[in-house]
Amino acid sequence: METIHKVYFRDSSEMCELESDSVNLMVTSPPYPMIEMWDSLFSSLNVEIKEALEAVDGKTAFNLMHEELNKVWNEVSRVLKPSGIACVNIGDATRRIGKNFQLFPNHVKISNFFLNNDFIELPCILWRKPTNSPNKFLGSGMLPPNAYVTLEHEYILIFRKGDFKRELIPKSENRYNSAFFWEERNKWFSDVWEDIKGTSQNLNKSNNNKKKLRERSAAFPLELPYRLINMFSIYEDIVLDPFWGTGTTSLAAMISTRNSIGYEINSEFMEIFKRNLRKLKQLNNDINYIRMSKHLEFIRRYKNGVKDVKYNAIHYKFPVITKQEIDILLYSIKSYSENRNKFILNHEKFKYD
Repeated sequence: METIHKVYFRDSSEMCELESDSVNLMVTSPPYPMIEMWDSLFSSLNVEIKEALEAVDGKTAFNLMHEELNKVWNEVSRVLKPSGIACVNIGDATRRIGKNFQLFPNHVKISNFFLNNDFIELPCILWRKPTNSPNKFLGSGMLPPNAYVTLEHEYILIFRKGDFKRELIPKSENRYNSAFFWEERNKWFSDVWEDIKGTSQNLNKSNNNKKKLRERSAAFPLELPYRLINMFSIYEDIVLDPFWGTGTTSLAAMISTRNSIGYEINSEFMEIFKRNLRKLKQLNNDINYIRMSKHLEFIRRYKNGVKDVKYNAIHYKFPVITKQEIDILLYSIKSYSENRNKFILNHEKFKYD
């Protein structure tokens, strides 16, 4: 099986390379409005944002930042197929504006956009990222009423474009092969994820002979897009990330045997992406092996063992809990080639011994 992965290094507010209704799934983590590390980026897009921040007008700056994000969401709305899924990892922002400490609810603004543009909002996931820092609490210590709740979670917002239409669900071999395990379903489709650790946003800087990368990136851990891609798409689907960053969504699409398209304004992130790509074949095999091993361990512990399990996987010599899992098939990366910002991967059946 072959998959194709393209990256366009420019603003994603106009994705002219993509036809309308052509993308199956969007998975992204955009710059978070009112998080200070993104002030300069948003200010470069609209000078009024810089002016509002300098005038300590947080409300205006917040609204203007989301107007910039909305330009991208408009394009996402255009290119997603009917009944396609959009997943947005976003955190709210806490910030002191003047003398006031306050929260800026980014997830509310993004939800409002999609709900006002003919999307159906599905149950979201709380990605909880606790910190062990003893100094994490804000405000007046142990004296009420001026302490503040510590923000330790982000949202994974999930939207469907238009109404659910059963006739749009493909009845294909790819869909049945794309099944996940019963116990994975129970874990992945929980509304709280606590087992995925956050990824440090500090990037290695380039040497003195090159331009410096942005100090930070809105990178999220590979496991997050990997789950979402397996949950909401099938083999050979097209996955879009309009805020590509270091390419984590594309890497997850590659090891999930999906196609991918990314948009990013900073071309220097390609160096990091290629470095990670060189390790991806082994990582792909490791992830597949871990999934298989965890499944077999689960089966051993399930009720009284395999005697209580009725079904067996067709492609592998082990039992599965439900009939929907019998066609499950995992792929490994066999080889890849690149031509400028286009990557072609060849995949083969993963062999589990």
